[in-house]
Amino acid sequence: MSHHLNDDDIGTSADSLDLSPRAVTPRQQRKRRPWPAIIVLVLVVAAGGIVLTKFLTSAIDYYCNVNEIGAKSGCEAGHRLRVQGVVDKGSVENDGVTTKFDMSFGGVTIPVTYDGEPGGIFKECIPVVVHGILADGVFLGDRVEVKHSNEYKAANPNRVKNEGSTSEGTACSQ
Repeated sequence: MSHHLNDDDIGTSADSLDLSPRAVTPRQQRKRRPWPAIIVLVLVVAAGGIVLTKFLTSAIDYYCNVNEIGAKSGCEAGHRLRVQGVVDKGSVENDGVTTKFDMSFGGVTIPVTYDGEPGGIFKECIPVVVHGILADGVFLGDRVEVKHSNEYKAANPNRVKNEGSTSEGTACSQ
């Protein structure tokens, strides 16, 4: 015996189950934009830009000779500087906490205060580059680099430009 199912056996009518596609209205067609994600992305990009700008501006140290401080653009108080000069003879004082010395270049001298001991081959009458900030006429250094020792100059005369007595520290050429 064969039994065929009809709509009455299933419990639904053919009219109640409509599988034809619906018409889409323009309002339903638009996709929702993920506004919270966009706002977070904009904030992250802005914060990254601020951090990058701060990093780059703080990483810039203007390079100046002692005689260019106050005379060359970028070599003023308030800027982070790298100042080149020669340590004046008889000017180095170390109290165990700070090292104070005078540095000269081009006939101009500036007092330097350095927190700590410069170490290495730091001594009088040698060219140095001091990193720091000029405040109230005193250069407050936080890093000292010795440029070239006299032995280097003697062994490599072609590589080191001799600035003459105007660049040497006070009384170093005597």
